[in-house]
Amino acid sequence: MAGRFFRGSDSESDSSSDSDEPTFAPQKERPMRPAGFQLSDDEEEQTRVVRSAKDKRYEELRKIIKLIGNHKKIKDMSKVLSGFEDLGRAYDKAKKVVDKEGGTPRFYIRSLSELDEFVNECWEDREARKQMSKNNAKGLTTLRQKLRKYNRDFEEQITNYREHPDEGDEDDEERVEEKEVDTEEVAPAPVIPESTPAFQKQEGDDLDDDDLSDWSSSETDSSSSDDEMEVGPGGYTLAMFLKKKPGEEGPKKEGKKERATKKESRPKWQPVKKPAYSAVKEKTVMFAKEADITHEAVVKKLAEIIAARGKKGTDRSEQIELLKELMTIADGKGLGPAISVKIMFHILAAIYDYNPNIATCMRTEMWEVCLNFIKKLLGVLMENRDIAIGDNILEESEILDTSPYRVRGCILTLVERLDEEFTKMLQACDAHSTEYVDRLKDESIMCEILEQLQQYLEFRSAPDEPCRATSAELCRIYLRRVEHTYYKFDRTIFDDSFDGVDTSKILMGELCKYIYAKDNTDRLRTRAMLCQIYHHALHDRWYQARDLMLMSHLQDNIHHSDVPTQILYNRTMVQLGLCAFRQGMTRDAHNALVDIQSGGRAKELLAQGLLLQRQHERTPEQEKIEKRRLLPYHMHINLEQLECVYLVSAMLMEIPYMAAHEMDARRRMISKNFHHVLRMSERQTLTGPPESMREHVVAASKAMKTGNWKECKNFIINEKMSTKVWDLFFKPLKVQEMITTKIQEESLRTYLFTYSSVYDSLSLFTLANMFELERTVVHSIISKMILNEELMASLDEPTQTVVMHRTEPTRLQSLALQLSEKVSSLVDNNERIMDLKQGNLFFGKQNQQFNYQNNNQNQGGWQGKGNQKRYDGGGDNKGWQNKNRYNDGDNKGWQNKNRYNDNRNSDNKPGWKQYGGYNNQNSWEGRRNQRQQQRY
Repeated sequence: MAGRFFRGSDSESDSSSDSDEPTFAPQKERPMRPAGFQLSDDEEEQTRVVRSAKDKRYEELRKIIKLIGNHKKIKDMSKVLSGFEDLGRAYDKAKKVVDKEGGTPRFYIRSLSELDEFVNECWEDREARKQMSKNNAKGLTTLRQKLRKYNRDFEEQITNYREHPDEGDEDDEERVEEKEVDTEEVAPAPVIPESTPAFQKQEGDDLDDDDLSDWSSSETDSSSSDDEMEVGPGGYTLAMFLKKKPGEEGPKKEGKKERATKKESRPKWQPVKKPAYSAVKEKTVMFAKEADITHEAVVKKLAEIIAARGKKGTDRSEQIELLKELMTIADGKGLGPAISVKIMFHILAAIYDYNPNIATCMRTEMWEVCLNFIKKLLGVLMENRDIAIGDNILEESEILDTSPYRVRGCILTLVERLDEEFTKMLQACDAHSTEYVDRLKDESIMCEILEQLQQYLEFRSAPDEPCRATSAELCRIYLRRVEHTYYKFDRTIFDDSFDGVDTSKILMGELCKYIYAKDNTDRLRTRAMLCQIYHHALHDRWYQARDLMLMSHLQDNIHHSDVPTQILYNRTMVQLGLCAFRQGMTRDAHNALVDIQSGGRAKELLAQGLLLQRQHERTPEQEKIEKRRLLPYHMHINLEQLECVYLVSAMLMEIPYMAAHEMDARRRMISKNFHHVLRMSERQTLTGPPESMREHVVAASKAMKTGNWKECKNFIINEKMSTKVWDLFFKPLKVQEMITTKIQEESLRTYLFTYSSVYDSLSLFTLANMFELERTVVHSIISKMILNEELMASLDEPTQTVVMHRTEPTRLQSLALQLSEKVSSLVDNNERIMDLKQGNLFFGKQNQQFNYQNNNQNQGGWQGKGNQKRYDGGGDNKGWQNKNRYNDGDNKGWQNKNRYNDNRNSDNKPGWKQYGGYNNQNSWEGRRNQRQQQRY
């Protein structure tokens, strides 16, 4: 057993008894740790490293940058966002160190630049963005906004880095590597040899390494017979429980210098920059050096390039560059403008083909290229009037070398496609970002292109000759100009000093009149008319807009139009309603807005956004189609302003009507939406001060009910409502004055409806002072109410008073009549249920069909009650018969269930038929009988 726990065993002592061989002392027994917890001597004897504040802070920044890089590889945008926030906080901590060192470290600037490029690349990839999870998409949007804001402080340094990305990188990398080498801690792997040498070489011995290795191997062989390594459970051997002496650890580890030398000797990675369109640059030589470049050669080369269009392996960017190179060669050889026009047509077609997905817009750089080529093409066509273009020109009949030139192509189609791409780009931009503003600046360029194209198509070589384009093509370009003009508001025409000509009105009139006269399709004519109505309403030309809408009868057949035209119709009706409200015509405003606001889908009907559908969800295809119909943000109508105008108009109509028909149980509702808002307010247990726009309108309605016009006005016109709604109008003070006047007038009408039964007479001067109106205005309002039979009164001119007539019932009488009607309907329902239960439904129908026989025989007992008799007009029945049915022979089968009392009752005057005497159980049957007689 001793040989297993000591280095020197008996056999080893015998074999080493020679005096020339070195002597070794046995090793002491020492318990060792298991292999999983074994520590090397270097780790046990390692000293503590003291680092500077700079090293600590920079190392923390590098760790976070490394984590961000790992998250970028898997495109985990939420983790990238959190890492960026941690990086910003770590940089704030290291700010003192950074300022002391004299500037932001280059590796930090490099990380910000790379992160910005990564975010922009992810943002431009729209398909990948749509497939992102909700958290990643939200993280990408937030990261993009925060990174843009954060990089403003380092904008100059990032720009310098991108201009010279290689400067300083090597020194920085060497410092990073040196730092990693200095702080690197290499834990040695546990070495488990199959056999361990029993002796160590003493100091001063001259044995070579080879002799030592041979000696160790022989020693191992000699000792293996006695001391076989027994492997215990868990794989432990004797060598694992013995402490090694210095020099016995095996091969030395490489030091820092050796590792640094190895790294320097390695071949370094050379950055390879792939040039843009590398495949194109290889094919820049379009023709041989000695080749004769003619029109036929260029056309043939053009046909070769176009032949690859649409094929599976075609590089679209390469095709665009090839066409550009071909046009450069053609222009350099002076082959004429016609060949350049033909090549430009194909370049624009290739640019439009660059984005194969029709639902997404083209990239910004491609848009700039397309815009420049369109302007260049129009310039060439305007300078060379002898170039005839059109879709009807065949390629075989093209003339490219001599004037007059003939080229196949349609510039109008290309410009229309450009306009559609411009709309899609605005739809894809965030409406509240600077990107949208930058893209909206191209609107003026787009309008200039349309105007220039209109001049080109209208060109006539002689006054008697027709213009270049057909009437259908002119209608198309006119409609494009109309659609870019109709929604723009011209402030200058409302200035008091304006004496000029309304150019937008004249332009819209000329373009629309031509479309009305020459268009053969109903769609263009309808859209032009709606745009003109919208433009009139936008500039407060109410009567012209209203008359044009009524004369066109568009409201009768608009449901047969396509969806974009229906959206334009909705927008036009909304603008008509707003125009009527600005002119003080609240009833017309309410009638124009009621269809849009009644369903609660104004946002969707105006194509300003999508709403969640509770009944069924949209399919992805439907959602894409509906998103394509949405309007750009600068064309939107403020929905809160629209709803406020509708509710205020409904309040000015509904509150006086409710006061006039307070006792009418079956009064109709003018505005269901307004009543819904009132009911929702009444259901609230605690009503606090109004906060939202709806709450302000509800509070104003409650004040108007009592005739308190000042409180109503203060709820409608205040600072909060002005900020939300009224300041959005062009002249807010004028609109507020109009609303105040309307509130005063309608509050006066409500006051008269509510309290007319209390007064015998009212002075016009008192009413004028109470509502701060002129006496003539009060006089006209009361006169209209008397003429419309809304107020039972008369005007006394000498005393300037209103004398009330006591013809309408009092409040108690009105409530009694209302109760009687409800009870009568309840009794009728009960009798009908009793007839059904007793099985008399068949007999009742039979008697109604064939009428009662006009005889005086008693047919009592058929209902199970022998004392009930039918009364014939000439019978002998006297007095009241309980529940008798009456038929006088003239009525065709209708049965009146009312009690009847003829003139032979002693208490009644001769000749009177009294409906409901004191013997009746219910005195209201007479009134019900009168109503039924009038109905039949």
